[in-house]
Amino acid sequence: MSVIGPEDSLITAYRDHAHALAKGVSADACMAELYGKATGCSKGKGGSMHFFSKEHKFMGGHGIVGGQIPLGAGIAFAEMYNGTKNVNVCYMGDGAVRQGAFNETLNMAMLWKLPVIFVCENNGYAMGTSVQRTTNMIDIYKMGHGFDMPSAAVDGMDVVAVHNAMDEAVQRARAGEGPTFLEIRTYRYKGHSMSDPAKYRTKEELEEYKGRDPLLSTKHAILENKYADDAWFAEVEADVKKVVEDSVKFAEESPYPDASEIYNDVYVQEDYPFVMD
Repeated sequence: MSVIGPEDSLITAYRDHAHALAKGVSADACMAELYGKATGCSKGKGGSMHFFSKEHKFMGGHGIVGGQIPLGAGIAFAEMYNGTKNVNVCYMGDGAVRQGAFNETLNMAMLWKLPVIFVCENNGYAMGTSVQRTTNMIDIYKMGHGFDMPSAAVDGMDVVAVHNAMDEAVQRARAGEGPTFLEIRTYRYKGHSMSDPAKYRTKEELEEYKGRDPLLSTKHAILENKYADDAWFAEVEADVKKVVEDSVKFAEESPYPDASEIYNDVYVQEDYPFVMD
C-alpha cells in the first residue's frame, strides 16, 4: 500500500477492513459501518463486506467472489481513457481465480495494457477447500502466463518482498506497460468465519506459519537494526488502542440510518424507474 498514492484506486473482496484503513478511510467511519450506523463509510448500509469511500478512491469490498475483478479493470480503463497516470490495485482471494471473469478480465487487461495490478492473496484455502483439491495448477501466478502477463509468486509473510514486488508492478503500470499479476502466498490463522473450526488443517501447519508472522518478524528486524526501540512500539500500541476505543464510542453514539435512506445510493440515476416514493 505504501507504493501507491491517494490518486490511485483500490478494490477488493470481502476482507476489506485493513484495505480501507490503509487507503485512508478513518477508523470512526469503518467502525460505524460495522455497527450499521449512518456515519459509516457506506452510510450503515454496506456492513462488514461492503466498505466504500469514493473520497479515498477505495472502490469497495465486494461480497461476491471474483465480482470485483472486472470492476478493477474497468476502473483502470477509465484512468487510461482520461489520460491519467493513476493505477488500480485489484485484490482477490485464491478461490476467485476459479471464476470465469478472472480469465476474461486478465485477457482484456493485457490486450489493452490497462494500468492495473491484480493481487491474489493465496492463503491456501478457499473456505475449507485447499488449493490442491481445486486445481492442477497450484502455482497460481502461472495462470497469468497464459495471457503473456508479467506474473510472480511473492512470500506474503515477508513485508519487504511484498513491497518490492508491488513497487515494480506499480511503476510498470504508470509507465504504460500494462498489468501485473502477483500471487501473494500468505496464511490465515483463524477459520474462514466464526462457524469454521478449521479442522481441515493440522496444528503443525498452523504453528509453522505463525512462526513466520510478518508483524513479529518485521518488529524483530526493526529492533535488531535499531530503527526503533521497545518504548516506541509500546507508544504505538497505546495510540492504536485509543483509536480503536474512540472509534467504538463514536459508532455506539452515532444514529442508525433513517428508513427514508433505503433507496438512496442504489442507482446513480436518482429517478430510476424502480425507485418509488
